[in-house]
Amino acid sequence: MPGTVIRGATVVDGTGAPGRVTDVAVAEGRITDIGPGLSGTTTIDADGLVLAPGFIDMHAHSDLALLIEPDHLAKVSQGVTTEVIGQDGLSYAPVDDTTLAETRRAIAGWNSDPPGLDWSWRSVGEYLDRLDRGIAVNACYLVPQGTVRMLAMGWDDRPPTPAELDRQCELVATGLRQGAVGMSSGLTYVPGMYAADEELAELCRVVASLGGFYAPHHRSYGAGALEAYAEMVELSRRTGCALHLAHATMNFGVNKGRAPELLSLLDEAIADGCDITLDTYPYLPGSTTLAALLPSWAAAGGPSALLARLTDPAERARIKHAMEVEGSDGCHGVPAEWETIEISGSPDRAVVGRTIADLAATSGRPAFDVYCERLIADDLATTILQHVGHEENVQAIMRHPCHTGGSDGLLAAAKPHPRAWGTFPRYLGHYVRDLGVLTLEECVAHLTGRAARRLRLEDRGLVRPGHHADLVLFDPATVRDTATFDDPKQQAEGITHVLVGGTAVIEDGHHTGALPGRSLRRTPTGTTR
Repeated sequence: MPGTVIRGATVVDGTGAPGRVTDVAVAEGRITDIGPGLSGTTTIDADGLVLAPGFIDMHAHSDLALLIEPDHLAKVSQGVTTEVIGQDGLSYAPVDDTTLAETRRAIAGWNSDPPGLDWSWRSVGEYLDRLDRGIAVNACYLVPQGTVRMLAMGWDDRPPTPAELDRQCELVATGLRQGAVGMSSGLTYVPGMYAADEELAELCRVVASLGGFYAPHHRSYGAGALEAYAEMVELSRRTGCALHLAHATMNFGVNKGRAPELLSLLDEAIADGCDITLDTYPYLPGSTTLAALLPSWAAAGGPSALLARLTDPAERARIKHAMEVEGSDGCHGVPAEWETIEISGSPDRAVVGRTIADLAATSGRPAFDVYCERLIADDLATTILQHVGHEENVQAIMRHPCHTGGSDGLLAAAKPHPRAWGTFPRYLGHYVRDLGVLTLEECVAHLTGRAARRLRLEDRGLVRPGHHADLVLFDPATVRDTATFDDPKQQAEGITHVLVGGTAVIEDGHHTGALPGRSLRRTPTGTTR
């Protein structure tokens, strides 16, 4: 069977086993053979390079980016061959006409709201069909619990009626039957955060019954973070639903040095039989929307109701107290630290790269007033960086055996977090080669084989005969992220080739224009194909 031979690479196969120098043959989209002296119609000379499975981004916000710019250079140039989208409980399926319009407005800061896009899908299956028209990488989808709640009962901050809960369960089950791999939540984002544990438990039981997993952005990454993690672990215990903790960080001053407490909590649950994994990004600052910091009650009723509250003096005073004195639930229970909140995306480019505190000092106005006026001016679509992380926590969590990699990259901002372009090469360059936090083999296993197991991808995530040829070739001596906070939209160095289904998408460091990716869908047996 003629094909391509990748000759003389150090194969790091995704299992954690030591790398070995050998040849790998690829034909008809699959790895056909591994061993010395293979021959094919074309050859890639890989002497001195590492061949690994394509990286799996377990937390991506490319829901629209894949449709707007399907060549997807930001991710495929990092060696990413599969992404998990539909994150944080908010995405674009399942929807009806009303909830689609509301969702587009609510998360325009994450994904933009591009004019002229064909929005004709409504179901999960129809959205996945749209991806199958041609994208650079593969994509798995999570049913977004906040969108489901919006579709079943609007933006109300109240428990669902029995009929509304049944409707949510039906929507989640339908989404999984149409190919979603699990369910996500954004429990500091409205309306998903209005769901109490009993409501979430009913949805998790549906997910578990269909072989999926639950991926929550839980209720706090600041004050009360450990309690919020424990709440999610208890959901997993009660429902038997596999748990994947999204961007599992310990942020803000109250959590400095406390990662070992989180890991002990997880170790105890895993020893008791819970199926738990997590993902992280290898940076200190976080990124979200400016509106996400508001108290949840302020957003009840949807975007229009929120904007009305921001212009009402009494409501605005109440919001100010919640944010600056109490520590709102949207800001993880920590009083607003305006000097840590940097604008990364706004129609007003003059404010991009500046903190709320800086803008307030320059204008001579209170920081809270600057904050509110920015939200109003941008119709809630402002994105931010939050400089609240701790290096010792980042390193401790990435060492854990249940760890996988997720960029959490927002691609639409004018000055996005550099994790959108640099997450995977940063793991390999900074944390493996420069700091030695992980060995190369360990790190590749975290970014490939372990993630594939969580997604139940039986024939991806490893360099193994018969597996899909989703592969990345890189120079371990030079691979590095070049994206910075000042200049974040920069392609990584040292990644020479990326194959998706055996087709070269990156060749000698350049995009070929190929779009061989597709949606990877959960099957009735619970595996993903």
